[in-house]
Amino acid sequence: MELAFTVANLVITAIMAGIFGMWVYFLAYMTKSFKKAPTLESFDRSGTTHSPKVSVILPARNEERYIARCLDSLLAQDYPNFEIIAINDSSTDRTGEIMQEYAAKDSRVVHVNAPPKPDGWAGKNWACYEGYLRAKGEVLLFTDADTEHSPSTMSLAIGQLVSQNLDALTAIPLLICNDFWTKITLPALETFLHTRFSPLRVNDPNTKTGYFFGSFFVITRSTYEAVGTHKGVRQELVEDGALGGKVKEHKFRMKMVRGESQIKAVWARDLQTLWDGLRRLMMPIYYQNRSGAYLMVIAVFFILFAPFALLPYLPAAAAASANNINNISFQLLLGIQLAAIALIFVATAVQCKLGVFESPLYALASPLGGALVSFGFLSAIVDAGNGGTVSWRDRQYTVSENQHPIH
Repeated sequence: MELAFTVANLVITAIMAGIFGMWVYFLAYMTKSFKKAPTLESFDRSGTTHSPKVSVILPARNEERYIARCLDSLLAQDYPNFEIIAINDSSTDRTGEIMQEYAAKDSRVVHVNAPPKPDGWAGKNWACYEGYLRAKGEVLLFTDADTEHSPSTMSLAIGQLVSQNLDALTAIPLLICNDFWTKITLPALETFLHTRFSPLRVNDPNTKTGYFFGSFFVITRSTYEAVGTHKGVRQELVEDGALGGKVKEHKFRMKMVRGESQIKAVWARDLQTLWDGLRRLMMPIYYQNRSGAYLMVIAVFFILFAPFALLPYLPAAAAASANNINNISFQLLLGIQLAAIALIFVATAVQCKLGVFESPLYALASPLGGALVSFGFLSAIVDAGNGGTVSWRDRQYTVSENQHPIH
């Protein structure tokens, strides 16, 4: 029996050592990214006198709670030359009426009622495409209805785009956490974003990593058309990431900056939208690479939750080694597992403080947040494998609609 525990101890110790190493990497890279990532304000503003016409593409579906605040922040921009294409995406609440009221009061607002989306399109992609067809600007600014912008956001973004001769620029927003579940889950997701889609990777022309934040990205009209517009990613549920990837793939000049001081966005409104958001993130990965999706779910489980899930094993292992105080295998296991757990708390606290701008005390709920992310991802691929659907913005998307992304 003691031999069996010794073998199990060594196996689990090896796993914990790998997890510890991953969190060392996350913490180091995340800290580096926070320090070195450029901001929306950090550029030489001399010589940026050109003010190309900007068309703000603002799709909205059932956003009566947020749309007025977003429109107010856009109309308050200090940039001199822009229009707002406000697209009502088949809303069943007062979103369309509110848009019409703003269009009647301010000629810069153009209200569009998008026709029902055709088969094979995700709703937001269709609304964005309809907005593009009405846009007159040389530069397109895509944003979401639950986003709020400071008055200088557009000027800073276009100034940087023009002065640095960029084709596209996206800004990391301050993600507002409205509920407890989002506050304990978002830090873990942000940790992965700051490693996989860090500005340091996106801004490096030698990498293939490209990404847009849907709450804010600007792109020249010619670049948007060259990569196929939203029509080229019409089936993608995470369309902003897919479109950013195409821009990088085509070797256009793109840049990602930190914009938390200028842009605020809501990622999830409650537990249900958080759960739907987690499933939405994983399903496109499953459609594109099933084995890769399963491996990712396993990796996420081990990295975020396994050190906590295996804590009940420690008392049994301790009892088995009671007659041998020098049981090296148990001592190694105990040390590395507790070190891995401590590092998860530390890294999550750093992300809370510097990335999500919430109290580091939410890191204490890391086990619960890790479990939610792990089981949300697992639920998505199980349902996708069984021909299930994912809910997003009051619509159901099936595997057949998204199984073969069009590029």
